[in-house]
Amino acid sequence: MMRVDVNRFGEMEVFVRAVESGGFSAAARALAMSPSAVSKLVSRLENRLGTRLVNRSTRRLQLTPEGCAFYERSVVILADLREAEQCAAAGEAPRGRLRVNTNVPFGTHFLLPLLPQFLARYPDISVDVALSDTVVDLLDARADVAIRAGPMRSSSLVARKLGATRMTIVGAPAHFATRSMPRNADELKGHNLLGPSYVRSMPGWPLLQDGIVVEVMPTGNAQASDGEALRALALAGLGLARMAAFQVRDDLVAGRLVTVLEEANPGDLEDVHAVFLGSGGPVPARVRALLDFLVETVDLAGSGQG
Repeated sequence: MMRVDVNRFGEMEVFVRAVESGGFSAAARALAMSPSAVSKLVSRLENRLGTRLVNRSTRRLQLTPEGCAFYERSVVILADLREAEQCAAAGEAPRGRLRVNTNVPFGTHFLLPLLPQFLARYPDISVDVALSDTVVDLLDARADVAIRAGPMRSSSLVARKLGATRMTIVGAPAHFATRSMPRNADELKGHNLLGPSYVRSMPGWPLLQDGIVVEVMPTGNAQASDGEALRALALAGLGLARMAAFQVRDDLVAGRLVTVLEEANPGDLEDVHAVFLGSGGPVPARVRALLDFLVETVDLAGSGQG
């Protein structure tokens, strides 16, 4: 069995303190160590990594590019370690920083409006939200939880389903001022069909025609980087767009948008999941708190928020 005798977190903490203190001597005073012990620990770390992290030619430490990258990741890892220890000491009470990456429609219509309620319930949690319709790597994005729409691909991520939403084609009344309402899939060719610039699992629009499902590709003169930008283009009367029903529910009620070819809508649903890194171990309390909260409050099929 492999023997692990390297105190990686200890080496990392000494290295970070040396960088932030500006030198080995200052770090040694802060850590109650000798400067030679600090220097040896950093040298041992460099030898183990096989790369130089700092240049010692000046009186102050000068980080190499590899040292800069290692320092930035070390700061995050040590902060997560301290947070884990605090949670364990507090009996896994939800606390700490929670990083959430969400697609723009879900973030706009659900997560952001619900955050005040969530933070009032868990005052010891702080939330960092990033909105993007591009699928991110949770490790690269340093995200605890990501909200993703569409089919789940096989991965190391753990997924919790938040619900499913119906898809619908919509357009603004201004768009139909000079065009007639399409009566079938073929007549969509006479309209400007707006699509996303990001990759989707199903790029085409499925529609029923003569009892079978046909797929119409959106080949209009404009694309958008996220679902809310696509909605804005449709509201401006630029063309037709296919999007989640919860995105346009209020627009349809207010008459800002109208549905198109609903009689040909195959009724397909798009699943929405919250995903997080895990391998069957304990889920951090702050992550579990958000997952439970979203399952409780989000209603994708109904009126919006639960």
